[in-house]
Amino acid sequence: MLAHHPERALRSGVMRDPRPPEEVIAHYRAHRPERSRLSGPQGRIELARTQEILSRYLLTSPLRILDVGGATGTYSEWLASQGQEVHLIDPVEDQVDDTRERAGSPPLFTAAVGDARALNQPDGAYDVVLVFGPLYHLVERPDRIQALKEAAGVLKPSGLLFGAAIPRFGSLMDGLARGFIFDPMFRRIVDRDLEDGQHRNPTDRPEWFTTAFFHHPSELAHEAEEAGLHVCEVLGP
Repeated sequence: MLAHHPERALRSGVMRDPRPPEEVIAHYRAHRPERSRLSGPQGRIELARTQEILSRYLLTSPLRILDVGGATGTYSEWLASQGQEVHLIDPVEDQVDDTRERAGSPPLFTAAVGDARALNQPDGAYDVVLVFGPLYHLVERPDRIQALKEAAGVLKPSGLLFGAAIPRFGSLMDGLARGFIFDPMFRRIVDRDLEDGQHRNPTDRPEWFTTAFFHHPSELAHEAEEAGLHVCEVLGP
């Protein structure tokens, strides 16, 4: 999703809990999937597609870019190598440690622990904000809208926001491709995904992902609009 805010957004709201669910933190701490996810077969397609979309719009440098929920910094590193000024935040401290190691010394870009729903950044400070992971790991709609409002608030007038969501049929397609669909437990996970988008994995199988929300495309656009953003495009993978 590509969106922008024509005027400065108001940043308001109260966080119920400043941390993601504990099982989400545990998933990323224990398995460290973001270290290698975008270098795997499926991940390379996602990486190339996202880079192609970003490259359509980020035609000048240096732009100030905030990478919200940027995990271990794959996109931050790439953007910084293009001459952009990038700061990453992520709620998982272990991932931020990995990111700082990746950024090198002196750092190619900066990183800090933070929450998408309460960005500790000045109003109107960034040309571009990336909101990828938060839109599927914030499972409650008010939290996602608050995160989008926060992102809009730190954007300059007419700045660009790029958001990423997991589609409602994500587990079904992954299960068909990888054979998980033949497991009754996985089918129950898929049934709930399709019913209300709430993905829950009660097993210890990390390949079935962790707590998340899977969007219908129209829901993603509606949430952005409710946050006061003008939606330019909703693009498929």
